[in-house]
Amino acid sequence: MSKRNSQASKTAARERLRQERERQAKRAKAKRQAIVAGSVVAVLAAAGGIGYAVVQANKPSYWEGLKDAKVTAPANTTGTKGTTVVIGKATAKKTLKIYEDPRCPVCAQFEQTVGSTFKKDLDSGKYKFQYVGATFIDNKDNGQGSKNALSALGAALNVSDEAFLDYKAALYSAKWHPDETTDKFKDDSYLIKVAQTVPALKDNTQFQNAVKKGTYDAWAMAMSKTFDDNKDGVTGTPGFVMDGKQLFADGKSTPLLTVADFNRVVGAALKG
Repeated sequence: MSKRNSQASKTAARERLRQERERQAKRAKAKRQAIVAGSVVAVLAAAGGIGYAVVQANKPSYWEGLKDAKVTAPANTTGTKGTTVVIGKATAKKTLKIYEDPRCPVCAQFEQTVGSTFKKDLDSGKYKFQYVGATFIDNKDNGQGSKNALSALGAALNVSDEAFLDYKAALYSAKWHPDETTDKFKDDSYLIKVAQTVPALKDNTQFQNAVKKGTYDAWAMAMSKTFDDNKDGVTGTPGFVMDGKQLFADGKSTPLLTVADFNRVVGAALKG
């Protein structure tokens, strides 16, 4: 091989090496730019995520946001936003007001023990019944069950007084009422499952749609506010009031949890 050809070969080799180094340098530069760009996007995304989280943390929950929402009141109600629920014969002279929270275990105890006696009195016209629903138990664990069950009770009340009473009894029954620490009532499917045991609500599409759509969610919040703002001095559930006076088994703080106490104390209030 001539020196000329040998030199040309070396020159060509050096040129190929130079071009290859340029290509590698460009690839390295592009890679660095991609890494920087990706890091910027990640930082912005993280910042955006933090910003979103902060906004969400300060945004009212779904239920809290309903406090000032327009209320759809169930049928068979009266008063402001339909929060007055009175059931019973018009001929009954007095009204027994009962404050209850759907998740309240003591309310469940009352229903399971005294419920049939109470229903018999109501049917006979001994007194009318005014229902006041509370949801304070949800506040203990950021729950939703009390509010969701109260909304479902509104859907039952929209069907009829009887459907409301039967559904309330079913929710408080030993079979269906969950432990206070278990928020089962937050699930619409569970509330509908319980309703399947109530004749007036069994396969009732109107009721089921109202539960699923939350038709009476705002009503539940309005009803709950009547408990929070009550003038009877009731601070827990179950609470019993007649003629503006709280009724206790011992005259001080014990709720009416036995048939004997209920008959004695309510009987005396009816005479008073």
